[in-house]
Amino acid sequence: MIKLHMATAVSALAVALAAPAYAQNGEQAGTGESQAQEGLSEIIVTAQRRQESVQDVPIAISAFSAEQLRDQGVSNTLQLGQYVPNLVAQNNTGIGSANAYFLRGLGSTETIATFDPPVGTYVDDIYLSRQNANNLALFDVARVEVLRGPQGTLFGRNTTGGAINVIMAEPGDTIGGYAEVGYGRYDKKMVRGSIDLPLADSFAIKVSGYWQDDDGYVKNVTTGERLNDDDGWGVRLGIKGELAPWARWRASYAHVVSEGENTLNFTCNPVNPTDCKGRFSTTGLRENPQSATPFAPLVIQGRKAGYGNGQKADTDIITSNLAFDIADKTTLSLITGYVSLTQQFALDFFDGRGGPSVSVPFPTVQRYARGGFTIVNDGSHQQFTQEIKLDGSLGNGLIDYVAGFFYIDERNRTNLADVFSISPATSLLLGDRIVRNRTEAYAGYVQADLNITEQLKLTAGVRYTDETKTLSISDNRPSCNDGTVEVTCMVDANLRASNGVIIPTSQTAKIWTPRFALNFKPNEDILLFASATKGFKSGGWNARATSPAQFLPFDEEKVWSYEAGLKTEFFDRRVRANITAFWMDVSDLQILAGLLNPATGAITFLTRNFADYRNKGIEAELTVAPVTGLTLYANVGYQDDKYRVPDAPAGNDIYGIQNVQAQLAACRTQLAAGQIPGSSNSALAGTPVNNAPACAAGIVTANGTISTPVRTPDWSLAIGGSYRAPLGDSGLTLVPSVNASYRSAQEVAIANLSIYNAPVTRGGRTTPANPFGDGAFITGSESPAAWLVNAGLALNGPDNAWQLAVECTNCFNEEFIQSSLSNYSYLNQPMMWTVRARYNF
Repeated sequence: MIKLHMATAVSALAVALAAPAYAQNGEQAGTGESQAQEGLSEIIVTAQRRQESVQDVPIAISAFSAEQLRDQGVSNTLQLGQYVPNLVAQNNTGIGSANAYFLRGLGSTETIATFDPPVGTYVDDIYLSRQNANNLALFDVARVEVLRGPQGTLFGRNTTGGAINVIMAEPGDTIGGYAEVGYGRYDKKMVRGSIDLPLADSFAIKVSGYWQDDDGYVKNVTTGERLNDDDGWGVRLGIKGELAPWARWRASYAHVVSEGENTLNFTCNPVNPTDCKGRFSTTGLRENPQSATPFAPLVIQGRKAGYGNGQKADTDIITSNLAFDIADKTTLSLITGYVSLTQQFALDFFDGRGGPSVSVPFPTVQRYARGGFTIVNDGSHQQFTQEIKLDGSLGNGLIDYVAGFFYIDERNRTNLADVFSISPATSLLLGDRIVRNRTEAYAGYVQADLNITEQLKLTAGVRYTDETKTLSISDNRPSCNDGTVEVTCMVDANLRASNGVIIPTSQTAKIWTPRFALNFKPNEDILLFASATKGFKSGGWNARATSPAQFLPFDEEKVWSYEAGLKTEFFDRRVRANITAFWMDVSDLQILAGLLNPATGAITFLTRNFADYRNKGIEAELTVAPVTGLTLYANVGYQDDKYRVPDAPAGNDIYGIQNVQAQLAACRTQLAAGQIPGSSNSALAGTPVNNAPACAAGIVTANGTISTPVRTPDWSLAIGGSYRAPLGDSGLTLVPSVNASYRSAQEVAIANLSIYNAPVTRGGRTTPANPFGDGAFITGSESPAAWLVNAGLALNGPDNAWQLAVECTNCFNEEFIQSSLSNYSYLNQPMMWTVRARYNF
């Protein structure tokens, strides 16, 4: 069916992963005016599904033209987190092609296909449903819009936190393009280029491509290999056709290959802790296996049985936008998209040994050849989307409207296995299964602006979504395919919770998501607005479960967001200042926890709607162009958030899982009995574990309190600028730029569990470390405040015909914790430098 849809999709778009973006001219950069003018350029955005100046839109938006992205050193969507207030962006643990965005506190680190991200990613109006390969390189990009807060009316499902909207550059009307080469740290090599080819007065194409390769910044001291490289390549064809005075077609196709990783690594060599010059790994899982079956004697089914350490994502994206002017000030658009993603990886999340605990805070290096805890994955994901959009004006400008219909059909097949090693010779196959799931959703929407006066505007809109999700699971293990099906087999018939309740294999959601806004514009330079918006994020299943009873569903997440803001420009557009205050209430927040099984030491994944959530804060963005060529900016975000546990008696939910009240009570009882959370279990076989399993789990901390929400630093700050300095009458310009970002301390693990280097004695037991905050930090959730500084220096030839540039990211090699999985801390990338040479024609 999807292949049939693809055949009907006219042609195409895409995006390339992992290469910086440089616009070829002002129009392609999304600026409405010449870059040579004084003052700040106007940026046209489509946040309300029609073209408007960013200063006229009553939505909190951070918009970047291609020129701004270049000057601020933003080369991919991951780096946006350094510049957008209250946005935290990081690579997923293990997977370098996947970004986890947390915007105003809402985000997800899960990439398996039964989960949906709360911050949607769009490319030319096409929604990318999978988070697996959303680290988009800003290559031949026109602009990027980061929409903060739920966008449930015009963008729809899975935008409770906001949306990242990437708009690609269109083909030019004259022959032109560029070629560029670069070299950087860790033997990074890159080539990229683009050419615009007008084929007729009304038809043009753009052909773009890139290739990059590097050695990787992590040294595996066991295998001698380099890890965490960022290799990849991609090609893109863009099409622009003026079919008639009343008909336009924009389309493109791209094929992108990304082989980036975010493997667990350490600043000091675990084999030789005095060696702290670099990044190190000790896993015995090889990138290039020495046999066709590196996990033998374990019997893993399919081609994933031969995977080595690393990941690869292949993406094809096709888009088509066919627009017809069917009446005066009325346009009908047919927007078609197709996305195909395959992803294969084998990733060790325990560095070839056991996981840390307060009993064993420094696990002994083991160099397990199959990895410490390894997930091997072979995934295939396809989606087709069709949108019919109508926008126009009625009553001689009294009403402006956007209305439409949206359809998505997404189908996923995830073949994955989990390997847990307990000795060099012994590994356990915890699970090997295929999860097939499908999402089909229909939506209709309308939003209208009532222009009461030239200064006052009332906006109202609503979207109705009807979504159905279905799922099926099959077990690959030979014992589950020999004519008998044991109760431990991961098959549909065994999907029952521990209390015997049947786990459903389908979910439906029928939901209205309205929006209301009021704008007041006393003059051309000032906009005041207030709004209330509802959004929702789809439910799903805990598909990383390794036993049928853990394969639990979770419900959709719903949000109401209230905003009031001010957008201003002063002094002939030399100063632009925007401020937004927000209050956000989320019900049934989906909370993902990766826990150490207190009995076995393996990872147990569990996602539930544990609590509600509230976040409130303020965001300010200031841009100044005091003199010609000089641009300065400062962006500030503040947020104050907390989980809100419903006032309910302690008990279990329908599937027998403790609610938070019951878990809190159990944790406090275990603490009172002298149990130590995060320690090894020392209870006799057949008796309850004695390491406070109700503590440091879910949203309950090791101290028996409700945890702090993750990746929501109280403060975020970005400051910087660039200056285009003419070098006499030579026609040359020198462009220095400096960009610094700061975020205050934050927690990065749901239960806030960290391990500290001081012994503790409780209940007759002594452990060498503790989870209570006493002593020096060893590993875990605690992420102190951090600054990052990026800088660049570019020399441009006359008329920008060529450019020589040198730039660095994380110039002072600041190290901080981005995420934590089962007590291991994942670090940010080290300092990188690049030199480039570019020729424009």
